[in-house]
Amino acid sequence: MQKPLILVTNDDGITAPGLRALVRYMKEIGEVVVVAPDSPQSGMGHAITLDNALYSKKVTIDLENGGHEEYSCSGTPADCVKLALQEILGRKPDLCVSGINHGSNSSINVIYSGTMSAAIEAGIEGIPAIGFSLCDYSWEANFKSTETEVKKIVEEALSNGIPKGVVLNVNIPKTKGEGVKGIKVCRQARANWKEKFDKRTNPMGKDYYWLTGEFELLDKGEDTDEWALSNGYISIVPTQFDLTAHHAIQDINNWSFNE
Repeated sequence: MQKPLILVTNDDGITAPGLRALVRYMKEIGEVVVVAPDSPQSGMGHAITLDNALYSKKVTIDLENGGHEEYSCSGTPADCVKLALQEILGRKPDLCVSGINHGSNSSINVIYSGTMSAAIEAGIEGIPAIGFSLCDYSWEANFKSTETEVKKIVEEALSNGIPKGVVLNVNIPKTKGEGVKGIKVCRQARANWKEKFDKRTNPMGKDYYWLTGEFELLDKGEDTDEWALSNGYISIVPTQFDLTAHHAIQDINNWSFNE
């Protein structure tokens, strides 16, 4: 039987340790092609390149784990997926996996996430897709601890399929060597960022700003991704890219538009 074709991408850049780990895991499951940004693209959301040329080249990053094709792209994570599907891959992939991100993409962070936007771009094109994130921002994060669960989730997705119009947002807690307690399918917790800009002045006297903030959890539910992660579980949030608030349609239809 033909191995499943798995497109691997991310937002931390093609040399990121999280992506290198994900490539190794996916090579045990299927045929891998990597198309990833040539530099970090964190926080880009679903941005795409319109006013600049896109560049891509075939690269070799990891000789020890070679035997698959890799391409760097000058654009955003969403650009990488678009370019892969339209110009690089010879057939439609069976799965797109994005990550493993250095840091959480749980709760409201999904809105800003380049990792998840790459997965969502694949989902828009009808390709089953999963975004993986480890809640550890360190470049030296222990991605080896994610191997068993990441492969299990991918194998289940390939075996059972992902519901149409849905992309999986998977976050893995940072553990201290004891491993995770299990996997929970959750809803996205209500939260926001209490942000402020740190105003500074450069040596030339010109003002500039540095965005800072604190994560504010507004949700006490025990069925959320934040609860799962804080209690040692991997969270899986089925995420849809249809942003329609279906529950609000009737209420807004009752407005007096035509009176």
